[in-house]
Amino acid sequence: MEDTLSQSNSPHVLIFPFPVQGHVSCMLKLAELLCLSGVDVTFLNSDIIHRRLLRYTDVVSRFSCYPGFRFETISDGLPTDHPRSGNRVVDIFDSIKMVTKPMFRDMLLPGGCLNCGTRPPVTSVIADGIMCFTIDVAKEMGIPIFLFRTVSASCFWAFYCIPKLIESGDLPIKEDDEMDRLLNGVTGMEKYLRLRDLPSFCRASDLSDQGFQVVMSETQETYRANGLILNTFEDLEESALTQIRKHIPNLYAIGPLHANLKSRLEAHMSSPPRSSNSLWEEDRTCMTWLDEQAPKSVIYVSFGSMSMLNREDLIELWYGLVNSNKKFLWVIRPNSVAGDGRNIPAHLLEGTMKRGYMVRWAPQEDVLAHQAVGGFLTHSGWNSTLESIVAAVPMICWPYYADQQVNSRLVGEVWKLGFDMKDICDRVIIENVIKDLMDRKRDKLTRPVDRMMKLATRSVAEGGTSYTSLNRLIEDIKTSNKDEYVF
Repeated sequence: MEDTLSQSNSPHVLIFPFPVQGHVSCMLKLAELLCLSGVDVTFLNSDIIHRRLLRYTDVVSRFSCYPGFRFETISDGLPTDHPRSGNRVVDIFDSIKMVTKPMFRDMLLPGGCLNCGTRPPVTSVIADGIMCFTIDVAKEMGIPIFLFRTVSASCFWAFYCIPKLIESGDLPIKEDDEMDRLLNGVTGMEKYLRLRDLPSFCRASDLSDQGFQVVMSETQETYRANGLILNTFEDLEESALTQIRKHIPNLYAIGPLHANLKSRLEAHMSSPPRSSNSLWEEDRTCMTWLDEQAPKSVIYVSFGSMSMLNREDLIELWYGLVNSNKKFLWVIRPNSVAGDGRNIPAHLLEGTMKRGYMVRWAPQEDVLAHQAVGGFLTHSGWNSTLESIVAAVPMICWPYYADQQVNSRLVGEVWKLGFDMKDICDRVIIENVIKDLMDRKRDKLTRPVDRMMKLATRSVAEGGTSYTSLNRLIEDIKTSNKDEYVF
């Protein structure tokens, strides 16, 4: 059996995500798409992430139908009790370089768990683009490597232009800077990108800030890989993709990934099983509650897997929701509120009992697809943004971190798919924006929302741009030749 496996000619891809929810979920979808095409896949998870997947999902049984798939685990270098969320995410960057990088190299060496006789050798690597140390290891081993950035193309391009923004004096941001002034340093986005809309790392007053340095340096290293994979589609971000290709020609725009996967699963089976890659237990009782609500009457509220709220913001958001008199489904993730979450005003509790439903985590794709949902109050994470686009649900954007500031500007100003509420958390404004989204300005949003949904659907259909780009990636993986190991 070992001889048969070691002599297999099947391409064997190692997929290595950055160890946080959004990245892992996105790259698991890519893994399944590759499995459907007959590629062997090893998915390298951090120990912590893998334990959570085993606890809250059916991921092992779901992938058991692909004989060429397996999981492996590696340490992210942090203690078990580290929060790995909010502003503490940056701690992972140092730990993976110090601890994970040498372990990753050892795994790929002859005799390591990723290169032993029980399985065909790794013929290519798809690594998270925020971990460019993987390029060094793959090149040392003579293995082709593709980078996958889970942010929007527009955000990636903004990151790529950071050196130019420093040279022009736009960065670092100064105390007296006009945050709403337009920027000329991000080519193709001059007409709408303000200083306020740059990724959150760019707000660092000190250019030696760790998060700022990581996103700048890692993005600049991307050209060294064999190609760049992005979870977007041409009709959505044509301008940014055009600019990126001038520097990184071999680019694969294969999104929306969740729609691409759903389309291909439906082509392989009549009724694909429901799946989840969540790191929290999904409370599906909210689906029963949604079944009882009128069409497009509910605003769904979720700030993703990383955002943290303080008590003041929590209360302002809550007042805005309750005072809007709209039905709402609100996801409040465990440990996502800093400070005292007790002593909630009676008005808010009474309003929630009448019109609201709260859960710790929800099956988001199913929620957005439900006929009762008419709007999404979101942190503007890229996965959430794409899921809302595919479901044709308009958005209110309240960004928190990383790429979300860029995404919210695109939603509100460029695509006209909702409203950007960046840097604002006032109960009266929140109430009014909700009323605008759900009632007063809904007709203005309907046409662009429906149009973008159709474009997204078309992109993943046979012959569509993302469908074709994914096929090209698969073909490149299957035909790439692994060079001899170089030590």
